[in-house]
Amino acid sequence: MPRIGSTPFAFPDFRGATRRLILINLAAYFVLLVVGFASPIQQALIGLRLMFDPFLFVHGWLWQPFTYSFVHSGILGTLFELLSLWFLAGFLEGFHNAKWVTGLYAVSVLGTAAAALALYACCSTLAPSLLDHAQPLYGCFGGIFGLLAAIGLLYGDVQFMLFPLPIGIKARYLVVIYALIAIAMLFGQQRMYAFSQLGGALAGLLFVRTAPRHGISFLLSERWYGLRNRYYRWKRRRAARKFEVYMKKQGRTVKFDGQGHRIDDDPNDKKRWN
Repeated sequence: MPRIGSTPFAFPDFRGATRRLILINLAAYFVLLVVGFASPIQQALIGLRLMFDPFLFVHGWLWQPFTYSFVHSGILGTLFELLSLWFLAGFLEGFHNAKWVTGLYAVSVLGTAAAALALYACCSTLAPSLLDHAQPLYGCFGGIFGLLAAIGLLYGDVQFMLFPLPIGIKARYLVVIYALIAIAMLFGQQRMYAFSQLGGALAGLLFVRTAPRHGISFLLSERWYGLRNRYYRWKRRRAARKFEVYMKKQGRTVKFDGQGHRIDDDPNDKKRWN
């Protein structure tokens, strides 16, 4: 488990969700790189199909919110993104399980796309000129900002080294600095990039506040079992009502409670179905 407090600039273990996320992004980068060597035009077409463009999304390209984060441009930018992902996801995985970290990253990525879509909808209605310089979204920056926001909320007193400077800074202040930079970028030409990045951070914070400790899959499984059990209870009550009607036609009176149990059943009988 990582140590809470002053933290040196050292990368955590390469395992679990951290390893899977990095390897998937790295594989996607090299696939597009190989396609680019074979046919640069084909690489550009594939990249445009996978990036998130709100205009194309509302016209049927519904897969883009799930694919844009796997599109990376340039070796230096990709290296910085994957190193940041390794550091932040690995740090969180020291305190939470892999499913929780994966859920946080996925929700942050989707929240980034949702913010870009919301900005597009507002600007296209109120100020279309603001969309003149809008570029499609690509890269996992939104997911990374969501991870950073989660660290700032949960472990705000942890100090990180402000690479490449030998200066330590608390996580909460680092999040504030990045947020202020993104807000300042809203007044430039990369406003969609900045606004969507803030959306990824907000989605990460909402995930931390609302998701269970075991992650999204645990929450979905609990909801699924709850729905299944309610369905079974409804079937039992319906069968009980039918049985009451049948026994009444036979000249006998049988009563059931609201749960479908016979009223004259022994409540201490553990053999009956609860």
